[in-house]
Amino acid sequence: MPTIKDIAREANVSVTTVSNVIHNKSTHVAPETIDRINKIIEAYNYAPNMSARSLVNKSSRIIGVINHLIPHQASSFLQDPFHGAFIGGIERTLRLRGYYMMVRTVESEAEIMSLFRNWNLDGVILTGLFEDSFFERLVKTENPIVLLDSYIASDKIFNVGLEDYKGGLMATQYLIDRGHRSIVFASPHIHKRGVIDERYKGYRQALKMAGIPFSLRNVYEQEITISEGIMLGQELSVRHDVSAVFATADILAAGIIAGLQSKGVRVPEDMSIVGFDDLYISRITNPQLTTIHQDADGKGAIAAGLMVDSLEGKAVPSRTIIMPVSLVERGSVAAPSPNFASGPVKVRPIQGKKRTDRSSLSDFP
Repeated sequence: MPTIKDIAREANVSVTTVSNVIHNKSTHVAPETIDRINKIIEAYNYAPNMSARSLVNKSSRIIGVINHLIPHQASSFLQDPFHGAFIGGIERTLRLRGYYMMVRTVESEAEIMSLFRNWNLDGVILTGLFEDSFFERLVKTENPIVLLDSYIASDKIFNVGLEDYKGGLMATQYLIDRGHRSIVFASPHIHKRGVIDERYKGYRQALKMAGIPFSLRNVYEQEITISEGIMLGQELSVRHDVSAVFATADILAAGIIAGLQSKGVRVPEDMSIVGFDDLYISRITNPQLTTIHQDADGKGAIAAGLMVDSLEGKAVPSRTIIMPVSLVERGSVAAPSPNFASGPVKVRPIQGKKRTDRSSLSDFP
């Protein structure tokens, strides 16, 4: 079995140069040298022993991409198109910079500690994290941590976030500007100091600025799945006192559209809807979905770049990066139907749907 020293000797270069080429860190190596080394590697069918390298350098070059929001249903968080989009950006960036990615959902502090011990993770990128005991245990590891979509403030972490408040404000104002005054807010559970809470605050601020009374009856919380969205759309089909919906995820909005249409409610003629994320699904709904755009793939790439720069001792301009949002107009919004009824109607929850007590969220000014 050839070694990296054998390849270096045959290529007439240093072991360090061969290692840099193997791990895609060859920006200062001449192209002809890279080509010569790669041909020798191919001829020898050489594969670097990453386990041995990890023991010598105390580095595995493995970055954990960890999800801490456990789906209530028996499914993987990767089934959410948004997670797939940003993980694509992470994987591509890590691969180009010579690192590896491990994707895992964990429920407890013990699980994350076990991952660090058993896999010698160089660092972790986390989603769905709040300031709780899990976070407190995590920061004690002293490994680099990059958070995606979190509002935790700490000098021990990096954070890549979004203009969530602005997105919620923008989506709701767009509906108000087109004549809607009774607007549903549909989302997963609203955690204090989380991204959904920020979008919720934007929604409520837009109502306040327009002089529209807020009602908890117009706030719906459920899992972000197509099936849950369909159920909610069917429930909303009998809400003749509302004319529009702001859904905080495109996949939820797509389900709502399908549920409304299954009950004969037309979109946007009878009910308008705005989504959030601008994922591929927003362009295959019928009608195509008006939504708040964010660069999910770019968010993942930036998170991975921050992680690698930190590991390699490179200067990082800021520990917090907030990415912009914009509104993409398509075909799911119109003026309220002339048949829209402004009076209250009795709302009958679908059997089995869990209603969350949202009274703690009603104190928004």
